[in-house]
Amino acid sequence: MYFSVKTKFVTALLFSLSWMAFSFWFSQPWYSDLSNAIGLIPAYFIITFIAIIPGFMNAFVSIALFLDKRPNVIEGQKYPPVTILVAAYNEEQAISSTLSGIFLQDYPADICVIVINDGSIDGTPRIVESLREKHPKLELINLPKNAGKATALNYGLEKSKTDIIISIDADSYILKDGVRHLVGRYLSDPTNTRAVAGEILIRNSRENWITKAQEWDYFLGIATVKRIQSLFQGTLVAQGAFSLYDRKTVVDLGGWPNMVGEDIVLTWKILLAGYRVGHAEDALAFTDCPNTLKKFIKQRQRWSRGLIETFKENPTILFKPRLSTLYIWWNTLFPFIDIAYTFGFIPGMVLACFGIYWIVGPMTLSLLPLAFILNMRMYSKGKAMFDQEGLKVRKNILGFLFYVFAYGLVLQPACVYGYFSELFNLKKTWGTK
Repeated sequence: MYFSVKTKFVTALLFSLSWMAFSFWFSQPWYSDLSNAIGLIPAYFIITFIAIIPGFMNAFVSIALFLDKRPNVIEGQKYPPVTILVAAYNEEQAISSTLSGIFLQDYPADICVIVINDGSIDGTPRIVESLREKHPKLELINLPKNAGKATALNYGLEKSKTDIIISIDADSYILKDGVRHLVGRYLSDPTNTRAVAGEILIRNSRENWITKAQEWDYFLGIATVKRIQSLFQGTLVAQGAFSLYDRKTVVDLGGWPNMVGEDIVLTWKILLAGYRVGHAEDALAFTDCPNTLKKFIKQRQRWSRGLIETFKENPTILFKPRLSTLYIWWNTLFPFIDIAYTFGFIPGMVLACFGIYWIVGPMTLSLLPLAFILNMRMYSKGKAMFDQEGLKVRKNILGFLFYVFAYGLVLQPACVYGYFSELFNLKKTWGTK
């Protein structure tokens, strides 16, 4: 039975609103008890943003996942030539592997590759130069000093000639059919599509506990969010690590903005202009994630800071009449959720250890079955895609346990730090991701 996108959206919205209303009613004794302990306003803020709003979001995603059936890529399409932009800063350890993945692509048309050396002080430009002899469609642009990823990509944008451009991080490895799947999805999607995000997964997940947990974050959480956003016609981040863009649209919008969240700001500009951003869940790129706690915190701080930048740059997108606007409004709530979690739920866990169950208590365990069902549904979607690609989901039990039970203890305080860094205009660092 066929259900239109709008029907799926209304179904998911009605169910999640009903769940939220039930949760609010069921939580009244909790509201009352916590209000007596810490005051009315703090109690309502904490409960609403650690339980009611996240419950609404999880319910919406759960129903949307059950309703999602992605149309197949149209067969027999004529694939156009593409240009791949790789901004590289001190990537001598990874750039050779990244380029080898591009050279092995089974794409049925020409691929031009432009590496923009963003003032590297290591052997990155030398390695790229050594590969140019065997690969004449590889071009190197050397910038005299490090100017940031956005500036580097814009130099590449100026040099590109094809209608389609693809950005790839300098430490990402693309499966041999990645470009074909990405372009195929773009050609098969509605005609107003101007960008398509690929699927980013982790390739250094075996290093330690922080990379093991991030493997599940990307495979379950981030992948699902992009999938559902694409279902409702507006993926919110065409990430620089592996995404396709219509070159003319990017040029008309002024290229990548010189901000820490250059990819999300550009994506929202595309959405605000009335275009659609899609997602190709089978266009796979494996990237190196932060392998230390410090690097992970800095990355998520940067992402959160980029979110605030995006709202400041595109405030009117909140009132754009389209299905994906719901997700924009969700993003306005994330800072409050992270603050409530950091200053409410985490202290509540500490209190629970001493027998004080104001915030975290036996009722919290009732959420575990729903969380298990949602994660299993996300897992089944991801595994089905892996099966199609001939890949196997690696056993990573310890990483999964940390992802489910403790990941937020690191992630959400890092996000809060990012929000306040942008609000108080602290010094910015760009980095490559």
